Amino acid sequence: MAERPRSGTIGGMTGNFSRYGAVDLSGLANRANQPAGAPGGRPASAGAAGAPGTTAGATGAPGGAGGAGGGFVVDVTEATFQAEVVNRSATVPVVIDFWATWCQPCKQLSPVLEKLAAEYAGKFVLAKIDVDANPRLAQAAGIQSIPLVVAVVGGQLVPLFQGAVPESQVRQFLDELLRLAAGQGVTGTAQPIGGGEAPKDAPEEDAGDPRFAEVDEALARDDLDGAVAAYEKILTQTPADEEAKSGLAQVQLVRRVRTLDPTTVRSDAAARPDDVQAQCLAADVDVADGQPRAAFDRLIDAIRRSAGADRDTLRVHLLELFEVVGGDDELVRTARRQLSAALF
Repeated sequence: MAERPRSGTIGGMTGNFSRYGAVDLSGLANRANQPAGAPGGRPASAGAAGAPGTTAGATGAPGGAGGAGGGFVVDVTEATFQAEVVNRSATVPVVIDFWATWCQPCKQLSPVLEKLAAEYAGKFVLAKIDVDANPRLAQAAGIQSIPLVVAVVGGQLVPLFQGAVPESQVRQFLDELLRLAAGQGVTGTAQPIGGGEAPKDAPEEDAGDPRFAEVDEALARDDLDGAVAAYEKILTQTPADEEAKSGLAQVQLVRRVRTLDPTTVRSDAAARPDDVQAQCLAADVDVADGQPRAAFDRLIDAIRRSAGADRDTLRVHLLELFEVVGGDDELVRTARRQLSAALF
């Protein structure tokens, strides 16, 4: 079962990269496979080589990669990029999900992509690339923030979108991609990766924690107010429930940013560095766009410059964003230490 939506979504807020381009990927593949000693290089994962159809088995992939998605999902490394992505794209579109284990929006988006890979049943293959494990690929692709989703059709790069957009919009991007691919003669259907079809009589997955049933139902309707109310109901009964607190903070973030234009928000914050509301909104956009470190640095810098009620407003907002990202995240632990230093 896919996770409840996490932070970063966020529909109308995230950048839209659906303007179709035509970028030759041969150079990217060559740069990604340069010797590990090359500038910016890092040794590729061991045992990653393989022909199309092999899964690299990256650990920690949100939602579970490799064998997920009904056999149409594959983990890709620097060593397998040419075979798994470029070569495969000659017959079937390949959708690439650039992700990282620390990326909260990735945890929302990846289960949606894997679900749709299974549903579309070979009309496209989902390739998952861990940007931390494959830095040369990330560098060669010019990635600045994640999650980032692109496609490859006939060896050509097709930008799709950035950020964790709702499932309905992901479907629209995929349908448009398939129309584009058909126009270029790429109309193949992939066979399940790893051999064999997904079991038809597999047991249904766990229905999930019943405490969050109302939350899940509200989010399925895109009813953010209902999800907030459901989380608050849980916290009334169990105030120390960390998952509910984090979920509430994430939904509240989505509600704050979904109608914002990130470029405008960041421009306003740059023009008004001492405006508390502008800095808080920009920090929201940063977290929703998969850039929590930028958000934390922004608010901590603002706290250093502020005093009194403004400082307290910034501090409280930063603590709310810590809840969004998760208290166990290393970025949060580091930012907490920096906050303490800024306050005292």
